[in-house]
Amino acid sequence: MAILNYTTSINPEKTAMEIQRKLADAKAQAILTEYNDQGLLNAMSFRIMTTYGILFFRLPVKIKGVYKSLKNDNKVPNRLKTEEQANRVAWRILKDWVEAQLAIIQVEMATLEEVFLPYAQDKTGKTFYESIKENKYKMLTFDKGNGGD
Repeated sequence: MAILNYTTSINPEKTAMEIQRKLADAKAQAILTEYNDQGLLNAMSFRIMTTYGILFFRLPVKIKGVYKSLKNDNKVPNRLKTEEQANRVAWRILKDWVEAQLAIIQVEMATLEEVFLPYAQDKTGKTFYESIKENKYKMLTFDKGNGGD
């Protein structure tokens, strides 16, 4: 199976606007697009009111990983194995993911906090995922030192 959206020709800025619209429809209060040193979009952050108060989320777009996947996929034509295409594909994948998460929230299969939790930011800007990874997932693992047998 080829990489999702590998043939897209939609530029990242247009896709980012589509994501912003979806997040705004979901009642996001503020939305920020971030750029890397090369001037490429590389993340989207948003602020939203929840039942627990205002929460901040940061959704990274890891273009290098998509580029590596494109290069290694034999089903992807060589003309699409570029960093520019990887950027387009990465943003389309994020858009599809955000739409799917918002659909799950809309039909009450999960809450916003549940589906976006790894991307929730603390006061320093660190995401929940980054925090638990930094602590080597200790709060999630079970061994003799923290609740296991």
